Amino acid sequence: MEPKKLPFAEFKKIYSRVPRLCVDLVIKDKRGIVFSKRDIPPAKGQWHLPGGTVFFGEKLEEAVKRVALDETSLKVKVQEIFGPIEYSSESAFGHSISIAFLVNPIGGKLRGSWQAKEIEFFTKIPENTIAEQKEFLQNYV
Repeated sequence: MEPKKLPFAEFKKIYSRVPRLCVDLVIKDKRGIVFSKRDIPPAKGQWHLPGGTVFFGEKLEEAVKRVALDETSLKVKVQEIFGPIEYSSESAFGHSISIAFLVNPIGGKLRGSWQAKEIEFFTKIPENTIAEQKEFLQNYV
């Protein structure tokens, strides 16, 4: 089955009523962990881990690789599942539950996207990071 992205109106309608499954990427190497600064809602202006919705029919590892390429221009290799992140502050997009994956970059050149142009490796969690991700990373990293 070919993964399908929902039209935005349908996305908003569905995910205002049910939890949304996402993946978040802890892209890590000797330079640190990748964070990007969001240019769009939700969390506009905040640092975050690259991540996004799992499409219908998409395998989790495929979603991880798609999100990495779309948001960072990096090819990645999944190392392990890190754990869940539950987002309760995303009032604009409902209730999201994300599976965080530890991944390593294996190709490409780090570059931002239309969602977040500013992107870089950090050795410490940046100030103004999305609260749920900051709490998760403090417990796991």
